[in-house]
Amino acid sequence: MSKKELLFEIFEAAAFTNEELESVLGHFKSRTFQKGEYLLRKGYTANHYWYMAEGFIRSYAIDTEGNDVTTNFFTVKDIVIDWPSFFMRNPSRENIQALTDCSCWQLDFETFQRLFHSNKKFREFGRSNLVRSYFELKNHTTSLITDQARERYLRLIEEKKEIVQNVSLKQIATYLGITDSSLSRIRKEIAQNR
Repeated sequence: MSKKELLFEIFEAAAFTNEELESVLGHFKSRTFQKGEYLLRKGYTANHYWYMAEGFIRSYAIDTEGNDVTTNFFTVKDIVIDWPSFFMRNPSRENIQALTDCSCWQLDFETFQRLFHSNKKFREFGRSNLVRSYFELKNHTTSLITDQARERYLRLIEEKKEIVQNVSLKQIATYLGITDSSLSRIRKEIAQNR
């Protein structure tokens, strides 16, 4: 999908005029990442954000015992960003890594700031994405506390089926807050009940 097609689909809900849309889209640059490549490493400040055009990316942190814990997955049309690092200009506490070869549309921090302060629709579009991302994060963290592992897995299948089909079980298990053996058991039970 071309830049114009993908970004137009993403931005069309914000009711940009054609002129405004062309102005915004012209600032995005094509970027590819190879499987295993880091978009952002822990300890560095996020200077870019990306719209996914193709592939799978995850963010993860290392817990106090040295375990790799997935904090989010990203795929086509998702915004890949460490929000606190990007906006607060703080070093990231997470890593963001390509799980497959990926292509993205990239916007740098300075350009984002110029667009944010000069284009009201871009500003509102950005705010709405930030709020949506916050709600998704809040729902996920609350789910880790209040929902059974099976419910969390079924919700992931419903909301992001392509992740379940293309990402390792170990990474999915850490995202769901369970062991990979527990996830295997849940998957087996679900398969038997179908």
